[in-house]
Amino acid sequence: MIYDETQCQLGEGPLWHPLRQQLFWFDILGHRLHTKGQHWQFDTYVSAAGWVDANTLLVASAAALLRFDITDGQHQVICPLEADNPVTRSNDGRADPQGGFWIGTMGIKAEDGAGAIYRYYKGELRQLFAPITISNAICFAPDGKTAYFTDTPTQQIMRVALDADGWPVGDPVLHIDLQGTDFRPDGAVVDAAGNLWNAQWGAARVAGYDPDGKFIASVSFSGRQTSCPAFGGPDLSTLYCTSAAEGLDGADDGKTFVAQTNYTGQAEHRVIL
Repeated sequence: MIYDETQCQLGEGPLWHPLRQQLFWFDILGHRLHTKGQHWQFDTYVSAAGWVDANTLLVASAAALLRFDITDGQHQVICPLEADNPVTRSNDGRADPQGGFWIGTMGIKAEDGAGAIYRYYKGELRQLFAPITISNAICFAPDGKTAYFTDTPTQQIMRVALDADGWPVGDPVLHIDLQGTDFRPDGAVVDAAGNLWNAQWGAARVAGYDPDGKFIASVSFSGRQTSCPAFGGPDLSTLYCTSAAEGLDGADDGKTFVAQTNYTGQAEHRVIL
């Protein structure tokens, strides 16, 4: 089912704001932040967000993390993000249970190994993993002890243990292996039971995997290039999913979708600036 008819060239980063009960998402190539019936235009790529308070988002752009005021559209730089590297832009990102914000970068033309994954936490931006070609699937177990991510071309979703402050401990290990399939892992979110829901680029679906990485279910959508899911709605059982129209000509490609599920999401975590 279509949630919003706006056709995004590269829809990404859906965020259900728990205080506002409102969905936000991005068109990376259109340089826009969207909500139903409204959008905000930026002068560069924007791709992901976390919520700070009822009226403030942290927005990841090609060169910075921004403090964005929903009420008036004004934004200020919190810290640079690869600002001296014209090859890269931000991509997938999400807040962790400890209040940090993870953000991945990638080459604007998906240059091999051009990107990395970072974490912003209480004023510090630290690089966590590199090199990364297409950063995606950044999401977190409900207990805050595990983070997940992928480098999409590898077709492997990794997991890594986190310490009490949310920083990675040890090396990432394989969690879900999609090698040898047609499924390319894009954005992901973890529900309240610890199941990981992964949008799979080109497959027109979001696939669910239990905490052990075993496939449990999938939700299909009419946009082929499904890019990122988010749980929302009053009881967090509504699954939203962005998609991309880039390179396609289908009537529904690039639209934002919605489906009711029998699963309950986590409320998105607040970013502590």
